[in-house]
Amino acid sequence: MAPEPDTMPISVDFLGGLDTLFSNKTSHTISLPLLNPSDSSPANVGFLISYLVKHHLKHPRTEFFVQDDGHLTPGILVLINEADWELEGEEECELKAGDKVVFVSTMHGG
Repeated sequence: MAPEPDTMPISVDFLGGLDTLFSNKTSHTISLPLLNPSDSSPANVGFLISYLVKHHLKHPRTEFFVQDDGHLTPGILVLINEADWELEGEEECELKAGDKVVFVSTMHGG
C-alpha cells in the first residue's frame, strides 16, 4: 500500500499492555504527515505521540499513555529503530519513512 501524499509510513508497536489502548492491536503501520501542521516542522516523535492520541488511541483512559501536558506517562520505554529514544533525542527525534517506533509499558498491576 502506497503512503498518502505528504505522508510517510511509520511502523508502531505497543507492548506491555499498551495494545489495549490501541484497538487491541500490537502492530500498526500508519501514514504520518511529513510535517507537523501546528508549526510546519519535520515530523518527530513528539508529533507522532500527539498524532497517535488524536487518531489511534481508542481507550477513554488516555492517562495510561500520555499526561495532561501531552508528554508520555512515566514508565513507558520508547525504542526508535531498536535504540533507546534517550540516545536519539527523545521527543525531538525526527522520523523518516520506514522508521519503527516501539512503546513498552513497564507498569504492571498487582
